[in-house]
Amino acid sequence: MQTATLVPPLQPLHKVRSLGLPVVRGQEDGVERVLDRCLAPGSVEQLRAARAIGVSDELERVVRVFGTPAGHTPPGFRVECQLDGDGTLRFDLRRDISYDVDGALRPTGQLFSVDSANPYEIAPVAPLVANLTCNPSIIWDLFLSDPTKNVGGAFRDRDEVLVEIARILGPGADMSVELENPFEDVGKAVEEAEHLRDLVSEYRVVIKVPHTGPVDADNYRQLLEGAGHLDRRYDAPTTADAFRGHNLALTLRDRGFRVNFTLMFEPHQVRLALQARPYFVNAFVRHRMFQSQRMAELLDQHAQTRDDEPLLALRGYLLDNDYLSTADADLDLGECRRIAERVVAYRRIREPEGADGLDHARHALRVLRDANLPDTRLIICSMEGDRNYPDIDRMLAEPELADMVHRVVVTAEPGYLARFTSTNQVVSYQRRFLRAAEHTRAARADARRADSGQP
Repeated sequence: MQTATLVPPLQPLHKVRSLGLPVVRGQEDGVERVLDRCLAPGSVEQLRAARAIGVSDELERVVRVFGTPAGHTPPGFRVECQLDGDGTLRFDLRRDISYDVDGALRPTGQLFSVDSANPYEIAPVAPLVANLTCNPSIIWDLFLSDPTKNVGGAFRDRDEVLVEIARILGPGADMSVELENPFEDVGKAVEEAEHLRDLVSEYRVVIKVPHTGPVDADNYRQLLEGAGHLDRRYDAPTTADAFRGHNLALTLRDRGFRVNFTLMFEPHQVRLALQARPYFVNAFVRHRMFQSQRMAELLDQHAQTRDDEPLLALRGYLLDNDYLSTADADLDLGECRRIAERVVAYRRIREPEGADGLDHARHALRVLRDANLPDTRLIICSMEGDRNYPDIDRMLAEPELADMVHRVVVTAEPGYLARFTSTNQVVSYQRRFLRAAEHTRAARADARRADSGQP
């Protein structure tokens, strides 16, 4: 006969209020915000030495900055407490976008973000997201200069847009804003970061610092002229150019900024990027996967036909997508084939690990698991089409990554995320429900007319 396992009863959760401790004079408003916080089971015994309840200067500053209603703490902050040497149980707020109002965890460990600078499309999704990312192209090209979106020219410049977005998002979401010119003097980059911090507050702003590769202050104008190609291959930067972004990220971190180290497309970028101690690292999905699939297709065509046409197309494709530089316009076709073969093999596009284009994201999460950076998260970004988001969603349900889901932020244009809130059956069932409701309304109208004697 099977013996039943006895499960001990759950320990009651004690609220701070139940401790009955006096409040530090002058901190009554702050303490009132945390009195209904639940203490972890067993922690009451550990707090017998507490003699009073107080709050930190930081907590009082945060609620003042965001105009938080009395009795509450704002979203985007974790409530922490410690027992001071004088016996004061002191409560503090620490920035953490995993948390909602009053220190409650958001519904899921994995968080959502939007890629947009359009206040009108951000507003409907604002209560659901924990971050926003934008860059000069998103701000200027996709919003400010488009009269169909910046209706009536209501917004004149980046600052006006960011202030409005901050208002819409509220205190709970971070705002990752990219530097306008990462090739400027470091001092100017710091000044720009300080301006952004003053604009949307130190608690929300995250400075996006891009990888720059072989692009530098001397050659970046090549990207703005003619076909826009560089005369130096992507994998042949000078050491100083290659690590410019890393050093800029470290400089900003040393000045108290959180950094989103962006433009990450390959697994081998991750460990090096983490040396800059960023707040966010990235895995760009869309173009990388499509390019891998196209290269695999051309390689297969060459393997089947053994003629040069697929390799000529491959060389043009490598040039168009910056695998080659302008100096490689006549590169040997055999070398072009070998380059594409290395890329396809590394990205594992023909294997389950990378067939969905997410080998980079999987690798990044494994590296993060081993990193000494518990607050660093992975942003999975740049997606389109029918498969990208569903494949990401499925990947994050893989048992191997279960312990890392809380380190992931998925970001996309609001309209792209919106499409995955629906299915064909939503339409089918709404038709059924609406028809039933229509019949019910008609029957009620008939009954009312009969009761009133109307024909």
